[in-house]
Amino acid sequence: MRIFQPEQIEEPTDCPYLPGLYKSYRYFLAGKVDAGEISDLLARGWRKFGLYFFRPECQSCRQCIPLRVRTTEFAPSRSQRRVLRKAGDLQVRFVSLNLSGRIYDLYRRHSEGRFGEKTDPEDFLYNFYMPACPALQTEVYAGDKLIGVGFLDQGRDCLNSVYFFFDPAYSELSPGTYSVLKEIEHARSLGLAYYYLGYYVPGCSRMGYKDHFRPREHYDWQTGTWRQTREAPEADREDRPEVTNVRSESAPAGNSQGCGR
Repeated sequence: MRIFQPEQIEEPTDCPYLPGLYKSYRYFLAGKVDAGEISDLLARGWRKFGLYFFRPECQSCRQCIPLRVRTTEFAPSRSQRRVLRKAGDLQVRFVSLNLSGRIYDLYRRHSEGRFGEKTDPEDFLYNFYMPACPALQTEVYAGDKLIGVGFLDQGRDCLNSVYFFFDPAYSELSPGTYSVLKEIEHARSLGLAYYYLGYYVPGCSRMGYKDHFRPREHYDWQTGTWRQTREAPEADREDRPEVTNVRSESAPAGNSQGCGR
């Protein structure tokens, strides 16, 4: 690993997940992070965009909870099996990072259509196409049309979901949930033990979908250990529809990702 900027703690700003609270990140900038190093960082609760690595350092709460799925134990719920059937005509490809105009245009339409946010090509390039560690992208197609793109880090024992966006016209197919299911399947096919979902924040509706992939493990900030949860969420037990299938995460200040993942 090559450290470009050592660890610092940012000044508190408004929390993008829970209104009325403030968030602060401990962060550093690094490149040339190998597969073993990214696995170790993820296992200690760190997340990343581009060269920017971060973890919560909030004084008021510890509600950003890292989640991961054990790939060999995971089985889709009833609602997730319905998503797989409904999106059965879609095709998924896992390829090397490959920037194109249509990928950025898809990102722009997703950001503006779902969040009302303007996008910046330089932020997009920095966050997703300046990889600090081994990386690949997920491409979802309806026929020949690209309708979804995701970014994954590949560690020694895991895939890490960084971000996913899709054509809002295909929202009824739940492409966010569909891509998670296919990425878990891909991680298992590679012999990788874990699939990292990022942070889950109880009370943030945009992140509710993350708690529906069971059994899963959550990181205990106090003990520095992972704890497993097997029981299905109430929404799945009662077979209720998903609230959302947005996949995103709060990006570093100055970048246009917004709240979500």
